[in-house]
Amino acid sequence: MVKKLGLAALALTTVAGFALWNGGREPAQTLLPPMAASAQEAGSSETAPVIEDMVMGAEDAPVTIVEYSSFTCPHCATFEKEVLTPLKRDYIDTGKVRFVYREVYFDRYGLWAAMVARCGGEMRYFGIADLIFDQQQEWVTNDPAQVAENLRRIGKTAGLDDAALDACMNDQAKAEAMVAAFQKNTQADDITATPSLIINGTKHSNMGYDELRKIIEAELAKG
Repeated sequence: MVKKLGLAALALTTVAGFALWNGGREPAQTLLPPMAASAQEAGSSETAPVIEDMVMGAEDAPVTIVEYSSFTCPHCATFEKEVLTPLKRDYIDTGKVRFVYREVYFDRYGLWAAMVARCGGEMRYFGIADLIFDQQQEWVTNDPAQVAENLRRIGKTAGLDDAALDACMNDQAKAEAMVAAFQKNTQADDITATPSLIINGTKHSNMGYDELRKIIEAELAKG
C-alpha cells in the first residue's frame, strides 16, 4: 500500500538522524559502528553538510517532475520499475523532463538505505538506488543488524569498498542534515504519502505510466 507520513515522521528533529540510526537504544545496542566524534561536532557547526537533490535530465527541460519516495515503500519500488524506467527512456533521456528525486524517511531503514545510495556520489546514486529498490523484499527484514548488513552488501555490489561504506554509514552530521532536508521539503510541499509527484508545481498522488504520460504531454503542449 502507499505509505503515509504520520505526525511523528513530520516532527523529526535534526538529531533524529542519530536516533533513527540507533533506534533510540543505548550504545551497546547500536546497530552500526559508533558515530565519530568529528562527525558529531560537524553536525552542530555552521558548516553542516548541504544535502543536494538527486537529479536526472536537462536543466532546461520544459517539464520538471519531483518525486517524493522512500526506499522502504513497496509502491515506490513498483513506481521505480514500472514508471520511472519508461519515463527515463521516453522523456528524461530525450530532454523533455527534468527529474528530481527526494527521499522520505518513514523509519531508520529508509535513512540507512539513502545514506548508502548517496555514498557513491551523484553520478552513481540512481544506479545504487535501482539495486536497493530491486532487492527491497530481500534487504528489509525485522532484524536491524541484518538490514545493515544487507545494505552493506548492496553497496559492495555497486562497487563501494568497506572504507567508503564505513565513512558513509557513520556520518552523523550527514544523517542529521538529510533528516532536516526531508523535514523541510515534505512540509513545504505538503507531502503526506509516497510516492508523491510534483509536476511543474502541481502535486499528484501515485499513478501509472499511462496517466503520467497524459499529464506530461499536456504540459509539453503548453509550449
